[in-house]
Amino acid sequence: MDDQHDLSRPRGLHGVDHRIVSALRACGADPRVAGAARALSWAGEHGAVWVATGLAGAVVDRPRRTAWLRGAALTAGAHATSSLVKRVVRRPRPAHVEPLVGTVGRHSFPSSHAASAAAAAVAFGALGARAVPPLAAAVCVSRLVAGVHYPSDVAAGAALGALAARLGARWMTGGTA
Repeated sequence: MDDQHDLSRPRGLHGVDHRIVSALRACGADPRVAGAARALSWAGEHGAVWVATGLAGAVVDRPRRTAWLRGAALTAGAHATSSLVKRVVRRPRPAHVEPLVGTVGRHSFPSSHAASAAAAAVAFGALGARAVPPLAAAVCVSRLVAGVHYPSDVAAGAALGALAARLGARWMTGGTA
């Protein structure tokens, strides 16, 4: 490796972010992986799959209807909060890889998909929805495979979402906030 090439390579956390997103985006060369990443990214757009999960839970589990609806509200709130943080931080999306999906905005930190997914995993996981946490993890990984987020974007979004759901857990289940 020559000195010129080495100087242009990002270093530190940014360099790690670049290398990981490059490696995971390369997995999207497999059409099956690309299709799954696209489908998961689409489902997670604006937290739609999680709001739908909360509404379905409210219909099916009538005794805990309010908890399911409040969980959906917490999930939507985590998504909205991450969108506001994006407007402040204004980190650009990865430009060194070709994205598999379009995005609503040009800023990447934190990942709103990850925020709503983690909020859903915590909120609905507490209600016994065992399929939600692995699906939420898959949505988070899909954003890396799709090449539209750095790992630190996803980690920050997931932390924000999990914290939002954890802070709202008592309210969700009918206790005081």
